[in-house]
Amino acid sequence: MANNNDDDDKKVQKLLEDAHAQGALSAVSMAALDICDIGAQIQAGLGVTIDDVTASEVVLVTMMPDDSQSIAGAGNTDAVRDGHNFVLEALEGSKQSGEVLAHTRYLNGFVLTPYTALAHAVKMTKQNYHPNLGTPLYDQTAVVLGTVIAKSQELAQAGIAVRTVTLIITDGGDYGSARCKPSDVKALVSDMLAQENHIVAAMGISDGSTDFKAVFRSMGIPDRWILTPGNSASEIRRAFAVFSQSAVRASQGAQLGGFGN
Repeated sequence: MANNNDDDDKKVQKLLEDAHAQGALSAVSMAALDICDIGAQIQAGLGVTIDDVTASEVVLVTMMPDDSQSIAGAGNTDAVRDGHNFVLEALEGSKQSGEVLAHTRYLNGFVLTPYTALAHAVKMTKQNYHPNLGTPLYDQTAVVLGTVIAKSQELAQAGIAVRTVTLIITDGGDYGSARCKPSDVKALVSDMLAQENHIVAAMGISDGSTDFKAVFRSMGIPDRWILTPGNSASEIRRAFAVFSQSAVRASQGAQLGGFGN
């Protein structure tokens, strides 16, 4: 097993080094991903091989639902699960559904679906979603963005045009990150936004005290891509619906400046 892990780490490292060499990743971002020591975690999300991708253009839709205990404590388990599934269903109903690869990784690192065609994307259920952990927001955002970058690089090297839409979901500030700081995440987000084919969005579900705009700003996410629903099922579902509209429009090639435009 050790050899496989070594090979996986080398593959991920090569993809990130290539992105750096082409100017898509800064030295600061490379250092952040190295600090985060996340090769195996990134590999776990890469999913489908290039040979299985038949489209000449691909949209990577990535979601990181919060699986912290506070989601359950606030009674929002069903709303987050339904919202995630609604996004997948909206994409499935779009004309470009065949060009979408979906990836879902929970905030505490569990990979529900590595990148795969929409038809094979796993929906969140009562059996596979049990929010009962912490909130390592910075560590895991770095992992998920590193995965987006590595997969984008892999597709681009195969001559496939790539756009990406990523949604980070949390109902609290960081609690439990051991490796990464907001500035590490900000470096990654800044590099991605400079490429102009990435959207990085975030949803902060109200806990009554956290200033989510400030949290996400510190991570480099623009205000126009931040959703701050109140702590109710209807508001959470509405926020996911807003994101789904943007994801569908991005899959259709629309140039989006933020939610609602």
